[in-house]
Amino acid sequence: MNNETKVHDIHERIYRFVIRVINLVKQLPKTPENIILINQITRSATSMGANDQEADGTDSKKDFVSKYTIVRKESKETNYWLRVIADTNVSFKPRMQNLMQECKELIKIVSTIILKTKKK
Repeated sequence: MNNETKVHDIHERIYRFVIRVINLVKQLPKTPENIILINQITRSATSMGANDQEADGTDSKKDFVSKYTIVRKESKETNYWLRVIADTNVSFKPRMQNLMQECKELIKIVSTIILKTKKK
């Protein structure tokens, strides 16, 4: 995504990221090693989206921060799996650069949301 087409709604941005991860894993060769990686990254990425949606529906600041802390944790885990996939499937690495960059940006945004919410 370039800056002109970036989505500013965090919920939509996380959702689109999750869909991109799912579409990536559909294309990976189904080697025994990749199957493990596919299962791991699918769990962490979809957890990002689910916890983002849960945070959107919370009633308290404490619960909101708790859910977004999980989103951040799962985002960091997803970033790790993206790196492992890229480094073990070198033919996929170039097309994964934008996805890995988006993951890093989401981690920063979610971290900022957590910090700003705690300060309120």
